[in-house]
Parts: sequence; C-alpha cells; structure tokens
Amino acid sequence: MSATNESLEPREVEAPQESQVLASLKSWKIVVPILIGIGVTVWMFSREYQPGAFDMVQFTGWTLVLWLVAILCMATRDVGYMARIRILSDGDISWKSSFRIIMLWEFASAVSPSAVGGTSVALFFVHREGISMGRSTGIVMVTSFLDELFFALVFPLVVFIIGYHNVFGLDDGLISGFAKLAWIGYGLKVGYVLILSYGLFVNPQGLKWLLVQIFKLPFLKRWKSKAEGMGDEIVHTSIHFRHWPFKRWIKAFGATAASWLARYWVANALIVAFFGIYQLGWFDHFVVFGKQLAMWIMMLVAPTPGGAGFAEYIFKEFLAAFIPVGAGVAIALAWRLVSYYPYLIMGALLLPKWLSEIKIGKKKADK
Repeated sequence: MSATNESLEPREVEAPQESQVLASLKSWKIVVPILIGIGVTVWMFSREYQPGAFDMVQFTGWTLVLWLVAILCMATRDVGYMARIRILSDGDISWKSSFRIIMLWEFASAVSPSAVGGTSVALFFVHREGISMGRSTGIVMVTSFLDELFFALVFPLVVFIIGYHNVFGLDDGLISGFAKLAWIGYGLKVGYVLILSYGLFVNPQGLKWLLVQIFKLPFLKRWKSKAEGMGDEIVHTSIHFRHWPFKRWIKAFGATAASWLARYWVANALIVAFFGIYQLGWFDHFVVFGKQLAMWIMMLVAPTPGGAGFAEYIFKEFLAAFIPVGAGVAIALAWRLVSYYPYLIMGALLLPKWLSEIKIGKKKADK
C-alpha cells in the first residue's frame, strides 16, 4: 500500500497526561524565572555600574517610536508562528486558537529550562484545540524541525557574510568560550535536522528501527519505550507531511524565517532607542543581528527557566562593543522586558480561562 493511502494514525498516539502537563505549568513557576532574571541583573548592575554611564541615554519622541518598533517585532514574530501553525494544520486551527496555542507554548518555554523548552506540553495545547493526537504530534514535530532548519541554514551564512571575528570578536578567553558554545549548539541542531530529515523524508521505519536498537543498550534501556513512541511519531508524521506540495513547505519555512528574523531586530531597535540613531552604523546592525543568532544557540544549554539570568549575562557580554560601558545591564533588562516577560504575563492570564474552557468541554462530552 502506498504511503498516501496509509492511515494517518497507524497506531493510536497517547495524549500527554493532563496532570503532568498542568503540574509543569503551576503558577508559582512564574516567580522563579523572574527572581532569577532580576537577581542576576541586580548583581551585574551592582558590579558594573559607573557614574555617568547613562549620560548618553536619550529620551525623545524617537525613543518611544523605537520601543514600539521593538514591540512590533515581537508581535510580528508571534503572528509568523500563528500563521505557521495554521499552515501545518491545513487551516483547521483558527487564528484565535493559534494565538492561544502560541502564547501558552511560549509561556511553557518561559518557565522551562531552555534545553527542555515547551515542546513537550505543546502537544497538549494543540490537541486540546480539537486536533487529533496523531496530527498534533506531527504539527509540533515539524514546527521543531523548521526552527532548527532555519538555524542550520542561516547561522553559517550570516557568519560567512558578516565575518567570524565580527560575530565572535577577538580570540580572548571569554569570547573564545562563547564561540565554542555556539558551535557546539549549532552542531546539535544540525544533527537533529539531519536525523529528522532522514526519518521524515527518506526512511521513517528505518529510523524507528535504529532508535529502538540504540535504546536496547543496557545504559539506555530504561528509555526504550519512549524511543519506540518517538519512532511511531516519526512514522506517523512522515505519512502526512512527506507528500506535502513544495509550495506549502516554502510557506511554512517563510513563516518560520519571518518569526525569527523579526525577533532578532528587537535588540537593534532598543540600542538605537536608548542611544540614538548614530550609535549603530548600517553594518553594525547586521553584526548585532548575527550576534543574536549566536546568542540564541548558546542559550540552548541554559539550565534555568527560559534562560533567566544566563540570557541577560550573555546579552551584556556579547553586545558590549555596541553599548556604552556600564549601560549593558540596563539594555539587557529592557531586551528581556520586551522579548521574555510578556509571555509570562500572557500565559498567566490565558491559562486559567483556557483550563476552565477545557473542563466545560469535558463535562459536555461526558453528558
């Protein structure tokens, strides 16, 4: 039987346990990244503040405009994500539902370590918006694939165009460590893209078999059942997405690229908002953009929720050449106020109402 005629759900995919998902989204977890982020910011500020550091700060009409530009960049990023999830669901997820999914997904990422992210609970969010568990698995998996594909393609291209030393600076101890961290993270992303590409588009059954064999090893045996489940998810996803028209893939990747590109111009807008349009030359803007690509890859290893603390430190150190001495901590905090903390607030506002709607829907279904 050809793949096009196979059932889109060869085996029932189990939904995540609701109790486990909700436990990972407890309201008190909102406080942890805020305390870590503010704590690290205060610590850095107390160590590095210098009198006169903010003499160059300008507050004009353009300051407000550029703050709005930074916010608009983040809004564009979210709209791109919403458009992508609608494309991946063949339009079965409405704009309203896609907004809730993305906000809750970002909230889950904000209260989870960066290496974990919110992908594990994203299945639950998509499924609860009326998409079967099998299709939800495919949507989340391809979303992750497209994100990593963007980094795999764009990062080396940006480094080549801008120049290695412009992105990573001189080969001193700290910067050299940043570069190693970025390339290690990049290698992990490329490996993920290659393995998933093989599984999705070439030989899904073969990748499932390989996963099962690897997890038969004694020190991995405890995760064998999860590896089997992952293999089933890859097979299921391949059945649906490998026959997609090329134009639809272009649309989905275009939405992905628009989302990430918009996010990476936030820092540029904030630096100019604080210090004026002459703080960055036209080439400097692209260097700041390239550095943010590297920063995001480095944040892959951050152990704290949403990279709290680690992100502020990396931002301040990595972009130091473009920010007056002593003001880096304030810009890092402003950057997080625009690009991170709003998702904690939106999640806290949306989650209770969303959960109550789920309970009402359950009661109606049980009657």
